[in-house]
Amino acid sequence: MRLYRDEAVVVRQHKLGEADRIVTLLTRQYGLVRAVAKGVRRTKSKFGARLEPFAYIDVQLHPGRTLDVVTQVVTLEAFASDIVDDYGRYTTGCAILETAERLAGEERAPAPKLHALTASALRAVAARQRPHELILDAYLLRAMGFAGWAPALDECARCATPGPHRAFHVGAGGAVCVHCRPPGAATPAPGVLDLLVALLKGEWDQVERVPENVRRQASGLVAAHLQWHLERQLRTLPLIERSVVSAPPSASRGFGLVTSPPRGDTAPSA
Repeated sequence: MRLYRDEAVVVRQHKLGEADRIVTLLTRQYGLVRAVAKGVRRTKSKFGARLEPFAYIDVQLHPGRTLDVVTQVVTLEAFASDIVDDYGRYTTGCAILETAERLAGEERAPAPKLHALTASALRAVAARQRPHELILDAYLLRAMGFAGWAPALDECARCATPGPHRAFHVGAGGAVCVHCRPPGAATPAPGVLDLLVALLKGEWDQVERVPENVRRQASGLVAAHLQWHLERQLRTLPLIERSVVSAPPSASRGFGLVTSPPRGDTAPSA
């Protein structure tokens, strides 16, 4: 079979044998790909450091029966150096990678939007221009939208009555009106659902003026909504450390950076 090449975010890695590693890649064209990187744990490995989690790479692979084989790697962007030295940003990056792997679905199912969003979110975390937990919430909301799980925010999740509505229920699918409100629905503080809308739209000037208690409630709703749909808890979300001081706004849309990674010249493991 012929070699193939793609751009990828390194999502995860674990040991194989005495010198090899299995790396999980979120590629632009082929979705999740698991591949063997032979000899990368040896000190003389030429591309072992390029396959660390958080790296954005151009990788060449040889198709195999069960696992592909990495034959060449070029680093496009190395986000790890700006992420791993800060606990809050490190845990945020880990949560982004774990979410990306869960939402990508089956191996080799193309997910180009999720791939671009994941690279953009890691780039924003590494840039340190915004509070990392807000970047994570915006990422989770948009990633759930790609998966078809976006919470209803502007209208009732059950009857589609235009909002704003005060109640929120993850099982119902988001905001609910007074007529459709099921038992156990939460009543967030004023401004929480508005913050979720602003995060989804990338209205950062509005987002960064929101009080801390509103941010915390919004983060809780986002995490609950995601994990309800995944039917499992993400290991990394409880570890997120929140910023004490908010960074000043520097852009009005997106994560403050491009949403499609440019070419240029590492985190969780199993």
